[in-house]
Amino acid sequence: MQCPVPLDKYPHIQLAHGGGGKLMQDLVSNMFRAAFDNAHLGGQTDSAVLDIPAGRTAFTTDSYVVSPLFFPGGDIGSLAVYGTVNDLATSGANPLYLSAGFIIEEGFSMETLWKITQSMAEAAKETGVMVVTGDTKVVERGKCDGVYINTSGIGTIEHDLDISPRSIKEGDAVLITGDIGRHGSAVMSAREHLGFEGGIKSDSAPLADMVAGLIEAEIDIHCLRDLTRGGLAAALNEIASAAGCSIDIVESAVPVSREVSAFCEITGIDAYHIANEGRMAIFLPHEFAEDCLGLLIERDKINLPSLIGRVIFDGKSRVRIENPYGVIRILDIPSGELLPRIC
Repeated sequence: MQCPVPLDKYPHIQLAHGGGGKLMQDLVSNMFRAAFDNAHLGGQTDSAVLDIPAGRTAFTTDSYVVSPLFFPGGDIGSLAVYGTVNDLATSGANPLYLSAGFIIEEGFSMETLWKITQSMAEAAKETGVMVVTGDTKVVERGKCDGVYINTSGIGTIEHDLDISPRSIKEGDAVLITGDIGRHGSAVMSAREHLGFEGGIKSDSAPLADMVAGLIEAEIDIHCLRDLTRGGLAAALNEIASAAGCSIDIVESAVPVSREVSAFCEITGIDAYHIANEGRMAIFLPHEFAEDCLGLLIERDKINLPSLIGRVIFDGKSRVRIENPYGVIRILDIPSGELLPRIC
């Protein structure tokens, strides 16, 4: 589909597109409302009035400032949808509704904005969520790197599981749903032109169907965490701190692709610290581990899951990793920003 805004008149965003007048109304109506069309947007009110089933509700928000806006395996539009959907899913919620806030730089290409909007609309359709409200702001040239997007999400929790670090128990198995380090490596390679663009694609993908399948199969999930900024190391350290436990993992069990390994060798960055956008860690009783792995493999025969470790309550909150030679080291949380502007 072609951009619905007349490109011969407005090939680029102007300050007036965020000024509340006719140009802004045309942009919102012709681009955003048309792309995300649903009954809630049709009312054109200041807020969406939603029917949410009684029970527990999950609510999350996130902002996306990735550079470049398009990278191997994804773009800022689909990333904004998947990232928020995944935050809901790893809380055990069924994602229902999203908001979308755009902060756009004056002079930004209207056609590029349309491509991003279309990508968001396709991702929303894929994940079964509706974008029901939004906002548009335009800032002066140089005050924003093209476009920033904020999405908030609402989902319902339709089961009795308490999926959180407080549910973790002694001896729980720790699984991850695929190889690590793809997203951050793909984004940095594209931004810095490191030559990996053809070999590394972001793992950006929705996780909601995967989580729903495990819950439907009555897998006793104790905790879920998507492995975003800070990667596997940050996620496990955060969970260990929240649960008051130690997590022991086996290095040889953690899948890392050859391309990501090569990227890490060149950059000196640890794969455990690199962000992912389509991977999660699963904590569950050890007796459920094999069934869980089987279900995950059945759903995705390309990105194979792995049992990487277990939980120990030893009075400490730490993550330890054992290499193939039996040497154990502490896997610390990343210090500082290794890869800025990756999500």
